[in-house]
Amino acid sequence: MKRIVVAAKAGADQPWLADAAVDLAQELSADVAVVSLDGLELAALSTVPRETLAASAAEAASRLADRIAGAGVTVCAEHRAGPVVPGVLVFAEEQDADVIVVGATTRGRVARRMFGTVTARLVERSRRPVLVISPPSTA
Repeated sequence: MKRIVVAAKAGADQPWLADAAVDLAQELSADVAVVSLDGLELAALSTVPRETLAASAAEAASRLADRIAGAGVTVCAEHRAGPVVPGVLVFAEEQDADVIVVGATTRGRVARRMFGTVTARLVERSRRPVLVISPPSTA
């Protein structure tokens, strides 16, 4: 069985990412597993309660999974606690993913320079292929 892991960004609406995952899943006859993590890169500096972060991650995963399921693709969704990059990589290993699909960064230029991007770190650290999808407005 082929498996695509889609990393949903907590707090973000990414219908274009779901649509790209659907296209790929249909092309490959693959199932999709969606994951979203509630971790911040600098959790110690967060003023947002963990419960709020968890709810945001759960909503992002559910939203993507619902859109993917609506297109007739078999999908499961999960939200987890913890740092984003290691969490996505562990989830992809557990799912035995053939590819990880992630959205291009939406951070501003200054934030990208200071903190880097989840997308770039996934590409650098993953032993699996990572497909980066840009939002339609930046494509």
